[in-house]
Amino acid sequence: MFIPVEKLKKYALAFGVELDNTALERFDTYGRLLAEWNGKINLTAITDPDGIALKHFADSLSVLKYCEIPQGASLIDVGTGAGFPGLALLIARPDIRLTLLDSTKKKLTVIEDILKNIGLEAVLLHSRAEEAGQNRQYREKFDFATARAVANLRELAEYCLPFVKQGGSFISMKAAKAGEELSGAEKAISALGGKTERTHKFELFEAGERNIIIIKKISPTNGKYPRPSAKIAKNPLE
Repeated sequence: MFIPVEKLKKYALAFGVELDNTALERFDTYGRLLAEWNGKINLTAITDPDGIALKHFADSLSVLKYCEIPQGASLIDVGTGAGFPGLALLIARPDIRLTLLDSTKKKLTVIEDILKNIGLEAVLLHSRAEEAGQNRQYREKFDFATARAVANLRELAEYCLPFVKQGGSFISMKAAKAGEELSGAEKAISALGGKTERTHKFELFEAGERNIIIIKKISPTNGKYPRPSAKIAKNPLE
């Protein structure tokens, strides 16, 4: 085994997630391929087996403790990178209808290889989030959108909420000081049709503080959002 699967199993159980042998084997293959690919493409600074198990896999699985995802729900992982949290969630919950979005084609090539090796399927979407968010094929089509520390929450909400259908949720995963980001993002969240439902602050074992912010989509997003990325960066919603 490449990763410490018994540790991962224990981490997962702490979040109420039971991983069977098939899931643990898939996580092990995922970890091994992630480390191998990282030698060719810069995917993550965390490449040691223990770090991958805790800071990538367990961190991703924490979503399942704090957000109830119904059977067969549709989920888009925005700026998925090396597949976190989306691909890790799919291993634990193969019933999820998963779309993995990233603007870097090479990263999606890696995920495609991992999916093939673990025997799971997902839609891979090579696009910038602000462009896909204006595409009728993807706009307001998902029960959930996830993003893990991709940008400041104020900008992230504009990238992610347009994907979420009314009644669905945007799940933002943050490290420390998430409260400061949230207070500065509330007006933007409201303007985009969202409302902060709840926040969960917890310790990711020895890895330190983590925060999960769940934003409910209560009304459709105005068609002018998301704006081009340059406008989002220069004039964030306030």
